[in-house]
Amino acid sequence: MKYSMMTYTMTRQQGFDLAKMLDLTVKLKMNAIDFCWPDSMGVPATDLRKMCDDRGIKIVCSTFGADLNFPDKTARLPGIEKCRKELETAVILGAPVVMIPTPSKEGLSSKESRKNWMTGLAEAIPYAEDASIVLTVENFPGVDSPFVTADELLEAVKKVPGLKITFDNGNAFSGEDPADSFRKSAKYVVHAHFKDWDVFSEEKEGYRKMRKGGFHVPALIGEGAVNQKSCLDAMKKSGYDGYVNIEYEGNKYNAYEGVKRAVEYLRSLEDL
Repeated sequence: MKYSMMTYTMTRQQGFDLAKMLDLTVKLKMNAIDFCWPDSMGVPATDLRKMCDDRGIKIVCSTFGADLNFPDKTARLPGIEKCRKELETAVILGAPVVMIPTPSKEGLSSKESRKNWMTGLAEAIPYAEDASIVLTVENFPGVDSPFVTADELLEAVKKVPGLKITFDNGNAFSGEDPADSFRKSAKYVVHAHFKDWDVFSEEKEGYRKMRKGGFHVPALIGEGAVNQKSCLDAMKKSGYDGYVNIEYEGNKYNAYEGVKRAVEYLRSLEDL
């Protein structure tokens, strides 16, 4: 399996160092990166591209936020404009894929948010096609999330021609078995995230309520409840040849150490 650095994993903790992150990417022989919110890196996209090129790192995705979760077209316009600008950045980076996270919104049901997102994504797709870039969405966790299960993602793919999927095994786990979720949606998966959760039956501060019940707290890949081996096996069997981001939202480990541990763990599973 091909693993990629996910800048979100690194930037969410204090002490982020762009050059150090890129050097770690090379050291771990990942040689690929997903720039999440690239304008937050502190340098222009042209410089990011050069820094990666100089190290032999392939930019495989650009992730950005754009709020399209409105029923009114006028309200969606700022989000559509954000998509247009971020796609221009992705062209500079040379990223073949972009991803937009699709959170829920207070006061809206999962179904209502899903309808809004699908309408907005259909409006954004032409800009992605003009840029020759693949637009994706992921499984997104939470009881009211619009896209948790494979069926919900497949509904979007059907209603928004050209839309593809970034498979997130941890977020899929919040609603269904992640390996089954991948198998169901594999035809449309072009990128992936791996992550992990600790699961609790009672709510506490910082716990996130999930669709299939229970409350989840971020864990390092290999230390939580997600069956990473079954996901790897399902992806290999399908012939998936894309990249897998290493995502870590916890603070038990420094992000640099966490990524190292996670990559080593996943590679050890592949040897079994």
